[in-house]
Amino acid sequence: MAGAEEAVDDDALFVLTAVLLTPAQFPSVLGDDYPAACEALELEPYAEGYGLVLGQDSAGARWTVVIDDVSLVAVAIASWDCGMEYDLSPDERSVVCALPGWPLAVAVAAPGVPDPHDPEPEEGDRTPLAPPDTDSWGPAQRRLGADEVALQWATWRDQIDDAQVLPSPDTPEAEIKQPNAGVLRALEQARAYVEAAPPPGRVRSSFAPGGARTLRADGPGWSMVARTDDIAFVLLDEEPCEVLPVGRGPELPGLLEALDKMAVRPS
Repeated sequence: MAGAEEAVDDDALFVLTAVLLTPAQFPSVLGDDYPAACEALELEPYAEGYGLVLGQDSAGARWTVVIDDVSLVAVAIASWDCGMEYDLSPDERSVVCALPGWPLAVAVAAPGVPDPHDPEPEEGDRTPLAPPDTDSWGPAQRRLGADEVALQWATWRDQIDDAQVLPSPDTPEAEIKQPNAGVLRALEQARAYVEAAPPPGRVRSSFAPGGARTLRADGPGWSMVARTDDIAFVLLDEEPCEVLPVGRGPELPGLLEALDKMAVRPS
């Protein structure tokens, strides 16, 4: 593999970005949980996980290279997030496979090579990976929407008027802003996760300010983003582009606490 500043040769992969594929952190666009995300890439759901390196070859073709050196990818991502340079050059022995295309939208391209495009297919090749169509709505778009809510929590939270939306302590949890059968179904399925553990990655917990945790839970047709010290937002397949707030009430805090205890967390 080569960095973009190196000379182009037939074996070079010009690395543009990378993401983790582990039970605690995976591109949710690929599935509701870690095994489903691995299945989308025809990978075994090993507990140790993988790193996905997205880049272009010397002809400009898009490739997703799967490696088993998770630590290397984690260090690279952490360095880039801090604004530091890091030459992500995995050893060939760590390469599991190379998949045509990219599963995520990448806004940059390697200089000095043709524009990004899918590689020329050969007989027996799989269909190239591609990000979901943002003009339609379905499970992938719903999960991407939940990613955005989690990333921009403060923006979404500021749109909620507690006095008008959140229930009082003695109000049943079902009395949310828009009583909705899909939201209630999502909450019931989330409760069921506490009793019977779902597939790894179906419930994930990550850092949040003030000692709280950000929870992400997914299920058939729904995604939930919540803060353990605050409210929750639910997105549904049957409600295109809608983000539905769920007030704390008497039940939600206990549910969030229980989900946090059984959730997988980044190491």
